[in-house]
Amino acid sequence: MNTTIYIILVAGGKGLRMGAETPKQFHLVNGRPLVMHTFDAFSAFFGRATFLLVLPEMEIGRWKHLCVNYDFTVPHEIVEGGPTRYHSVKNALLRVNDKSLVFVHDAVRPLVSSETLMSCLKVARIHGAAIPVAPLTDSIRLVESGLSQSVERDKYMLVQTPQVFRSEILKKAYLQAYHDTFTDDAAIVESIGQPLHLVEGDTDNIKVTRPGDLGYVEVVLSGRAAS
Repeated sequence: MNTTIYIILVAGGKGLRMGAETPKQFHLVNGRPLVMHTFDAFSAFFGRATFLLVLPEMEIGRWKHLCVNYDFTVPHEIVEGGPTRYHSVKNALLRVNDKSLVFVHDAVRPLVSSETLMSCLKVARIHGAAIPVAPLTDSIRLVESGLSQSVERDKYMLVQTPQVFRSEILKKAYLQAYHDTFTDDAAIVESIGQPLHLVEGDTDNIKVTRPGDLGYVEVVLSGRAAS
C-alpha cells in the first residue's frame, strides 16, 4: 500500500541576519527564488507529493506574484505561519491526513540530497521517526557562568532537516502546549517519549542564514546541474 507523503516546507522566518528587507527564502539563486530550488530537490526525488508551504501572512502575496513571474507550477498549498516554528508546523499539520509520512523541512535548505531523502524515508517507515545529522568539524567549547571548557566534539552532532515522522506520532506530539525548548520537531517528538532514529545527513545540506551562504548554494547547485 502506498503511503501519502506530505512535505511541510517551513518558510516563516524574516531572515534578519541576511541584512536585507527581502526574506531569505525569496533571495535569488541562479536566477530563481531560493525556496523554488528546495521544491526542486523534493520534486526530483518524489515525483508526486503533497507540498505545504508555510509563509508569514504578510509574505503570501509576494509569493503568489513570484510564482507568476517565474512560471512556478509545482502544486502546493499555502499555510499561514504562526509566531514560532512550533505554531507554524502545527498549522500545517491541520492539512495532514492520518496514516501518512510527514517530512518537515527548512525551506532555506535547498541542497538536501536524494541520498538523505531516501535514508529518512526508509528509517521513518520502519521506526516512525528519522532525524538526519552531520558530524561537527570545528572544535567546540562549553561556555557556562563566564567560564569555558573544551568538550569532545565526537559526542555531538549537527541536526538537520528534513525530520520525518509517521503522521500519528507527529500529531500526537503537537497536542502539547508550546514550550520554549521546542526548537525543532525532534525535540517536540522526543518530549512524549518517542525514540528518535538518527540517519547520516549531508554536510552540503546547510541552512541559509547569512549572505555568504547564498554563494555556496549557488556554486553547489551549478556543479550539480553541470554534472
